[in-house]
Formats: sequence, C-alpha cells, structure tokens
Amino acid sequence: MKKGMLTAVLMTCLLCIAGLVMANQADVQSSPSCKYCGMDRAKFAHSRMLVTYDDGTKLGTCSIHCLATDLAVNIDKTPVAIEVGDYNSKELIDAEKAFWVIDGSKPGVMTKQAKWAFAKKEDAEKFIKENGGTIATFDAAMKAAYESMYADTKMIREKRKMKKMQGAGH
Repeated sequence: MKKGMLTAVLMTCLLCIAGLVMANQADVQSSPSCKYCGMDRAKFAHSRMLVTYDDGTKLGTCSIHCLATDLAVNIDKTPVAIEVGDYNSKELIDAEKAFWVIDGSKPGVMTKQAKWAFAKKEDAEKFIKENGGTIATFDAAMKAAYESMYADTKMIREKRKMKKMQGAGH
C-alpha cells in the first residue's frame, strides 16, 4: 500500500512540474516552430524570443538572429514588448532588462557569435567564468545580430546544402 501511495504522489508531482513547464512556455504552444528557420522553439526554449507589436500581433522565434530578421522585415511595425528565454530557467524575461552574454565557447543558435540572455547578473557572470564571453545590453546583442547577419545566413545556407547533399546520397 505504501509503495502505491508513493507512486501516486510521485506521478502527481511529475504532472504538476510538467504543467508548470507548459504554462511557462505558452508562447511555444502558439508558435511551436520558428517562422524563419523552422526550428523547434521548445527545444530552443533557452534562446527563444517573443515579440509583441503595437498592432497586437505576436511572433515567436528560436533566437535573436531570427528576431532580427523579423524586426527588419516588419520595419513599419513597432515592438511594444520583446521577451527572451532565460538561459537557465527557460522562462521568458524582458529582453531589454536581461543581462546578455556575447561570444564564449558555447555555440550560438543560428549564429557563429553566441548571444545568451540571463534574468540575473550573477548568472551571466557565472556563465562567463565557465564559458567566456562578455556581458552586454540588449541593444549591443541586437547590434551584434545585425552585424553578423550576412555571415550567419551564409553559414546556415551552407549547412543546409550539406544536409541536402548527404540526404540525397552524395
């Protein structure tokens, strides 16, 4: 009887945790994949972004690279909120208040130059100690995203071309 009760309690706890994770990632349910690259936003919850425009429309992307693409394409729309997944908790946080880390040894998402966001400065500093990089503002991270856009897009095209060739048996 005790073993059955313990199993029931554990299952309830797991379901609660799963429910909290899904509630914290409601944006992933409404935009499960990135409009620009097709990447799974749940898999990239630590780098995903959500922009809300002044006309009420929202778009979820996998990364700051794809957000930069959307902001450029929608130049006549004004963002009223930009959120990013905290690298550690994966919860959405205000991108402009986040502590960003640029560069470092961890590979970036859709870019050669990684850009990670943290809710807490001490988490960003700990990341830098372990992986390198420099602390930055959201504006600096966006500027870096735009400055590397051509090289990143070229890198993505080359990777996709290689995958297609491998898939075709070449």
